Amino acid sequence: MPLPPENLLAAESSPYLRQHSANPVHWRAWSAAALREAQELDRPILLSIGYAACHWCHVMAHESFENEDVAAVMNRLFVNIKVDREERPDLDQIYMAALAAMGEQGGWPLTMFLTPDGKPFWGGTYFPPEARYGRPGFIQVLEAVDKAWREKRQSLTQSADGLTVHVGERLAASRDRASLDIDTLTTLAESIDGMMDRTLGGLRGAPKFPNTPFMTTLWLSWLETRNREHRDRVLHSLETMLAGGIYDHIGGGLARYSTDAEWLVPHFEKMLYDNAQLLRLGNWVYAETGNELFRVRIEESIAWLLREMLVDDGAFASSLDADSEGHEGLFYTWDRDELAAVLGSDIDIFNRYITLSNPENWEGKPILRQTLQQQADSIADSDTFTPLKQRLRSAREERVRPGRDEKVLTDWNGLAITALADGGRLFARSDWVDVAAAAFNSITGSARAGRLPHSRLKDAALFPALSSDYAAMINAAIALYEATHQTRYIKQARDLCAQLDRWHGDDAGTGYYLSTSDAEDVPLRIRGDVDEAIPSATAQIVEALARLANVTGDIELHAKAWAVAEHAAGRARHQSYGQAGIVNACALVIKPLKLVVVDETEDSKLVSVANRIPDPRRVDHFVPIGATTDLPLLPGAGEPPTKKPGAYLCTGPVCLPVITDPVKLEAALRET
Repeated sequence: MPLPPENLLAAESSPYLRQHSANPVHWRAWSAAALREAQELDRPILLSIGYAACHWCHVMAHESFENEDVAAVMNRLFVNIKVDREERPDLDQIYMAALAAMGEQGGWPLTMFLTPDGKPFWGGTYFPPEARYGRPGFIQVLEAVDKAWREKRQSLTQSADGLTVHVGERLAASRDRASLDIDTLTTLAESIDGMMDRTLGGLRGAPKFPNTPFMTTLWLSWLETRNREHRDRVLHSLETMLAGGIYDHIGGGLARYSTDAEWLVPHFEKMLYDNAQLLRLGNWVYAETGNELFRVRIEESIAWLLREMLVDDGAFASSLDADSEGHEGLFYTWDRDELAAVLGSDIDIFNRYITLSNPENWEGKPILRQTLQQQADSIADSDTFTPLKQRLRSAREERVRPGRDEKVLTDWNGLAITALADGGRLFARSDWVDVAAAAFNSITGSARAGRLPHSRLKDAALFPALSSDYAAMINAAIALYEATHQTRYIKQARDLCAQLDRWHGDDAGTGYYLSTSDAEDVPLRIRGDVDEAIPSATAQIVEALARLANVTGDIELHAKAWAVAEHAAGRARHQSYGQAGIVNACALVIKPLKLVVVDETEDSKLVSVANRIPDPRRVDHFVPIGATTDLPLLPGAGEPPTKKPGAYLCTGPVCLPVITDPVKLEAALRET
C-alpha cells in the first residue's frame, strides 16, 4: 500500500529532515517503502538532498517547499523524498556523480528526478520559485519533467539506465592494482603546488575551501623530500586563512569556505569536520614552527568546540547554521555602533587589531578580519587583545544563536577525537585527551551487537554505520592509545576492524564498500574512493589499516593494508579528481614509522620529546620501565628491553640504535 498522503518527516532522527516536517510537501525519508510507493503509483521520484547548515537549502525550502502552490504540484506529480546528505553520504555521492555526468555543476541543495526504481534521469541544484539567475522557475521545472516523463518515458528510462551504468563504473568498479611508489605523492604535491595562490594562499580563485586533503599532501611531501616550498605553501595558506573573515575572530573556529578569493566573505556555517581536520594540521604546523599564531588558534578553536559543539553525552554535534533570524552571518558580524556599545573607549585599541570589511555584494553588517600584520600584532599583544574579544563574545552570547545540528556523526566525531588526542599530547593538555576519550566512549557505547551507528540524535540512532565510520574510529582509538598508553584502545581498534571486514569487505579481498553488505535501500553499492571536504572512506580505511598494522606489529595485517592500498591506488588512477586522500594514505603504507619509548611514568623526558614532535607517518608506544606485559614488538627484534630508558625509532623493518639522550631523540625525529 502507498504511504499516507502527508509529510512523514517528524519522527526522523535528522534535524535537517525535521526542519522540513511542517512543509506542505508530502515528504518521505529515503526508504524501501518510499521506493515501493513510487513503483506502485508509477510516478517519478523528486529527490532533494541537503543538510542543516546549508544556506541555499534554507532559501529553497522557504521559497518553494513552504509554498502551498509549489507543494501542490510536487504532491500531484511526484513521490517526494528528502535526504540529509550527512546521514546518507552513500546516496549523496551516487546522485552527485550522476549530476556531474550530465555536465552540471554540483552543490546543495541537490535536486534530482529519478525513475520509480531510483535511477536518475535529470537534475540540478537550487531552483528559484520563478525564473531568475538564469535558472528556470521550480514549478516550470516540475511541469516540464512531468511532461517529458509522460511523453518520452522510454527515452528517459534508457537514459537513466545508461547513466546508472556509468555511475556504477565510476564509483563501484574494481581496477587492476597499481604498484605503490612514494613518487606518486611527490608528483601530486608538485601538481597541487602549481595550483596554489602565491599571494592569498589556498588554491587559486574563488570560492576558497580549506581543502585539508591537499594541504596534507603538501605536508607529507615536505616530510618526505624536505621541499620547503611545499611546507611554506601550507604555512602561508593557514596564516592567510586564519586572518580572514572565514575565521571567527571572536569565538574561534572556521567557517566552511569563503565565497571570494581572499578568505573574506564566508558562508558562515561551521562544520565539525573542517575544524577537526584543521586542528590536526595545526598541530603538525605548530610543532614544526613554534609559531604562537597556531598555538593560539588551536586553543581558541578547541575552546569553541567544547563550548558550542559538545552534546549532553560527551560527543560532538555536526554543525552550526550560517543563518540566524533569517539572515546569513548575523550572529557573527558587527557594525561600529555595536562594537562601541560593548567596548566603549577601548574600541580604538580593538581597531588596531581588527579591520571591519564591507565587501562588494555583501549585504550584511561588516565582517571582522585581520591583515597579516594585525594578526601578528594581536598575537604579540594578546594580553591586551584577548580581554576585548572576551567582552565581545559575552555580548554576542545574548544574540539569537544559529541553529545547531545536534546529530552525532560517527566518522566526523572520529576526526575530532583524533585531533583532540593529538593536541592533548602536543600541548600537555590532559583535559583535551579526557574530552576525546569521553567522545570515543559515547560513540562506542551506542553500538548494538558490536555494530556502530552512522548517526545519532539523542535516543534515535541510524544504523548501520558506513565504512568511513569504522575507519575514523580505528584511527581515533590509535590516537587515544598514543595519548593515554592504555592498551584497551588497541583491542577496541581490532574489534572495529573486524566489524569493518565483516560488513564492508569485498569478496575478493581487494577493498571495501561504503555501505554494508546487508543494506537494503541503496541503488548501488559504491567504494567511497573520492575525497570531498574530508578524505574519502577508502583513504581513511587505508590509513586505519596501516596504522593498526604498525601499532600491533601484525605482519598479516600489514600485508592486507598493502594489498588494499594497491587496489585503491589502481582505482585512483582512473579518477579525474579527489584522489589526494588515497595517495596520502598510501604514503603511510609505503613508509611506516614506529617509535617505542621506554621511560619513567613520571617526568618522562623521552616521552615529552615524542609528544612535541608529531608525525602523521608515525605511531608511538610508551612503555613504563620494568613493564613485562602488553609490550609492543620491534620490527624483526621482538620486545624492547625495559630495564632502563631508551627510544627505538624504526622505519619499516629497520630500527636505529637505541637513543637515550632527549636531544638526540629530537634530532632523529626531526630528521626522519
